[in-house]
Amino acid sequence: MSALSWGRSAAGVRRALRTFNLPPLSPGTLSGFWGSRRNSSASPCEQDRRKDWGHAELLEVLQARVRQLQAEGESEVSVKRVEVPCGRWAEKLAKEKRTMQKRKQRLQVKLQARAQQLDRKLQPRPLRLEPRLVSGQLSSFLRRKAEESPESPWEEQLAQVLQETPQKLLHKKQVPSDREAEAQLSGQQQKLLAFLECSLVSGHLPLAHHVLVSYHSRPRMRKLLTLPMYNTVMLGWARKGSFKELVYVFFMVKDAGLAPDLLSYAAALQCMGRLDQDANTIKRCLEQMARDGLQLQQLFTEVSLSKEEQAMVLRAVAQAEPTFSPPPQPPPQVNTSALLKEVYTKDGPVSYPKLHLPLQTLKDLFQQQLRVELTTSVHVQSVEKAPSVTKEMLQARKTLKALRVQWEAALRRVLQETKASLAHQAHEGRPTLYPFLCLLSERELVRIRLPQTLHALPAQGESLVVVAKDLGLRAFSRHMVQQKRLSNQVQALQQRYTQYLHLLASDTPVATPCLPRQYWESLGPPEAPPQQPWPLPVLMQLGKQLAELLVQAVHMPLDLAVPQGSSKLIPVLYHVYSFRSYRQIGILKPHPAFIQLLVTAAEPRLTFETVDVPMLCPPLPWTSPHTGAFLLSPTKLMRAVEGTTQHQRLLEHCPPSNLHGALDTLTQLGNCAWRVNGQVLDLVLELFRDKGCSRLGVPPPPSEAPRPRESHLPPGAPPARKAELRRELASCLKAAREMHSLRADALYRLSLAQHLRHRVFWLPHNMDFRGRTYPCPPHFNHLGSDLARALLEFAEGRPLGPHGLDWLKIHLVNLTGLRKRDSLQARLAFADEMMDHILDSADQPMAGGKWWMDSEEPWQTLACCMEVARAVRAPDPAAYVSHLPVHQVSGTGPADSALPDQGPGLAE
Repeated sequence: MSALSWGRSAAGVRRALRTFNLPPLSPGTLSGFWGSRRNSSASPCEQDRRKDWGHAELLEVLQARVRQLQAEGESEVSVKRVEVPCGRWAEKLAKEKRTMQKRKQRLQVKLQARAQQLDRKLQPRPLRLEPRLVSGQLSSFLRRKAEESPESPWEEQLAQVLQETPQKLLHKKQVPSDREAEAQLSGQQQKLLAFLECSLVSGHLPLAHHVLVSYHSRPRMRKLLTLPMYNTVMLGWARKGSFKELVYVFFMVKDAGLAPDLLSYAAALQCMGRLDQDANTIKRCLEQMARDGLQLQQLFTEVSLSKEEQAMVLRAVAQAEPTFSPPPQPPPQVNTSALLKEVYTKDGPVSYPKLHLPLQTLKDLFQQQLRVELTTSVHVQSVEKAPSVTKEMLQARKTLKALRVQWEAALRRVLQETKASLAHQAHEGRPTLYPFLCLLSERELVRIRLPQTLHALPAQGESLVVVAKDLGLRAFSRHMVQQKRLSNQVQALQQRYTQYLHLLASDTPVATPCLPRQYWESLGPPEAPPQQPWPLPVLMQLGKQLAELLVQAVHMPLDLAVPQGSSKLIPVLYHVYSFRSYRQIGILKPHPAFIQLLVTAAEPRLTFETVDVPMLCPPLPWTSPHTGAFLLSPTKLMRAVEGTTQHQRLLEHCPPSNLHGALDTLTQLGNCAWRVNGQVLDLVLELFRDKGCSRLGVPPPPSEAPRPRESHLPPGAPPARKAELRRELASCLKAAREMHSLRADALYRLSLAQHLRHRVFWLPHNMDFRGRTYPCPPHFNHLGSDLARALLEFAEGRPLGPHGLDWLKIHLVNLTGLRKRDSLQARLAFADEMMDHILDSADQPMAGGKWWMDSEEPWQTLACCMEVARAVRAPDPAAYVSHLPVHQVSGTGPADSALPDQGPGLAE
C-alpha cells in the first residue's frame, strides 16, 4: 500500500473516532508513527518497515482504547460500531494484523534457523584421535591392518611400526636467522609442550592428543613438534592403559622422522604391563629397543618414573624375561672437591649440632607449618595504628563485604564464559589456557587468589607485567601444593620428616650422626623430580588472563551513598599507560573510589603468601636443585630472573656430588633458629604508630609527605612561575611515592615481627649464580637494614664465657662507627669509658641522653647496649646466656694482633 493511501487511512481514522465521540488523535501522534515525509532520508525498504511497525502500534492503541471504553460501560460504542465505515476499517485492520502475524512467523523461523546454525558453529568439534599420516606407506599400513583385524590389531601394529625405519624428515629443520626468531620458535615450543603436560594433569588427555594430531597434520605446524611432545601424550595413554591411542602416537613419531627414546619405550612397556600383554609382543619390543642401542637397565636408572610406573614396566619386562631384576640403587656419591676434602673424608662419623627443642615440640611445629602451606596464605594483623571505629568505617566495611559477594558471583560467571571460549578454541586444534584454568577449582581462583591481588595493588597502580607474573607464579605454586596433596605425597612427607626430626631434636640420640642431607637420603629412595615450572610465556599469558578477569568482572557503584541498583557501575580496575625510563608500559590501576573505600574501611589484616613468611619448623634439607626449603611450596635452589632457564639446566646436568658443598651450606643456614627481640620491637612500634623518624629508619606516615606551597596560581601568572610549580609538584609526588613504598615495607616487616613475637622460626636459604646466600622470605630476615637486623636474635642462647663480655663491648663499638681505625684493645677501652652512656641508653632509650641515636647502626647499637647492660648486671657475666648475634671477621692485619681468645659460648 502506498504512502498516500496510508495517509488517507490516517484521516479516516480521525473521522471514525470523531463519529464515535472519541477523542481524536493529535497530528503529533500520527507523525510519531510514520514521521514526516519531507524530512525522511530512509530508503524505501526502511520506510515500508517503519510503516508496518506504525500500523501495528496504531492497532494496539485502538484496541486498548476500545477495551477502556467497554470497561466504563459505554454500550453506545458497540451499537455505532456496526456502521459501514467502521466495518471497512476493521477489515483493513484485521487484514494488516494477519499480514503482520505472517511476517512475524517468517521472521521467527529465520531467527531459529540462524540460531541453530550458530549453535552448530559454536559446538566444539569432535576430538580426533586417529592420526593423519603424511607418509603414504605408513598410512596405508595403518589402514590395512585396521581393516584386516579390527578387533585387536594394535599389538601387531606396535611391533611392526617399531621395526619401521623412521621416515626422512618431511621438512628441513630451519635454522633461525637471528636470536629473535630462535627465541620466538623456542617460545612457541615451550607453550605447546606446557599445554600438553598440563592437559595430562588436568584430565584432558584426549584434548592434548587432538591438538597433537592437528599440529602433525599441518606441514607448517609440524616443525614445532619435538619428541618430548609425542612422549608426553604417549605417557598419558600408557597411564590409562589405552593401547590403541598409544600406537597412534608411535605412528606419528615414525611419520615425523623421529626415533623413539627411552621414555617412549618406557611408555609402551608400562601400557603393556597394565594390560597383561602376551610375552611375544613385549619381547619384540625389547629386541627393537636393543637394536636402537638402548639398554634395558637404563629404563630404571635414567628415566624419571614414579614407583607405580616403574612397577608396571617391571611387570611387563618380567613376562618376557623372568630372570631380569632392576639394577640396585647406586651408593651415595661423595664430594671429591679439593676444597671440601677434609669435610667429607673425615674418619669416623660426623656429629651434627642439635637444636634446643625436644622432639614433640618440633612435631607440633611441623604440623602447624604444614597447615599453613596447605592453605598457601597467612593472615597477619596489621600494626598500623588503628583509628577509632566510626559509623563511616563500619559502613565501608559492610559495603566491602557486600561487594566481595557480588564480585565472587561475577568472577565465577566470567571465568565460566572464558573457559568455554578457550575450550572451543582448543577443540579447533589450538593450544590455549583452558587446561591451566582447570587445574584449580573456581572457588580457589575466585575466592582466594584474585581478591588478594585486587587489595594488594597500590593507589598509583602496578605494571601489568609484574601483576601477571605474580598471578602466574601464584597459580603454579598452588597447583603444585594441590598435586602433592592429591598424590598422597603429604602423608609420605609426614612420615619421613618425623624420622628426620630425630637428628635435630635435643632429646633423641641418633645411632650414626651425619649431615642432614645424608640422613634424609638414608630414610628412603630419592623423591621423583617435581613438575617442571611453566615457561615464562605461559606464566605471563595465564597471569594476564587472570588479570583481565578482574578487569571485566569487578565493578562497584560510582556513588556508594545511592541505594544499590540505582547508581551507575564503574570498573574497579582499568588499564592505563605510562612512561618509565623512556618506555611506554601498561599499568593496572585501581579506581580512586575503591582506594578511598579501602582507606575508610581500614581493615586491620594483611595477607602474605606462604613463601613470604618465615617457617615455623626446620626447613627441608637441600638434596637436589629442586628439593629443599619449604615443605610443599616449590623453591628454586638458584634464584634468577624469571624466564632464564640456563642456570637450572646446568644445575640439573651437574653431578650431584659436586653440589654437596652448596646444598649442605644452605641447609646449615636454614637450620638456625631465630626469635624476635621484643624490647626493640616495642620501641620501633611506638615510633611507627606516632609520626615515624626518618633519622632512625622508621618511615613516617603518608600524612607527613611534603606538599607544595600553593596548588593554584592566580590568573596571569608568568610561565616561569608555572614551570616552577610543576617541578615542585613533581618533586612532592616523587617524595610521596617513595615514602609510601618505605612505609609499606616497614609495615610488612613490623607486622610479621609482631605476628612471630613469641615464637621460634626458621629462615630457609637459597643462593644466586655467584654463590651468595639469601633468605627466601623477603620481608623479614637478618639481611635487611639496621632496623631489620636489630629485631632478630638467636632462639638458642649460649653462655658468654670468660671473654664473651669483651666481645660484646667490641661489637658495640664497631656498630657505632666511632673507632674504625683503632685496635681491638683500644675499642674495648673506649667501651669501658662509655659505660655510663651505654647503661643510660639501655635504661632510658627515649628519655635519656640518647647516645645510641648518634651511631651508624642505631637500632643494633641499642640492642647491644641492652645486652651489655644485662650481662654487666648479671651475678656472673661469664654464665650469662646471650642471644645477640655478634659480627666477627677473621683476619691477619695489625688490628687483629691483640685478638683475645674466643669464649666457648659466644653467640656468633
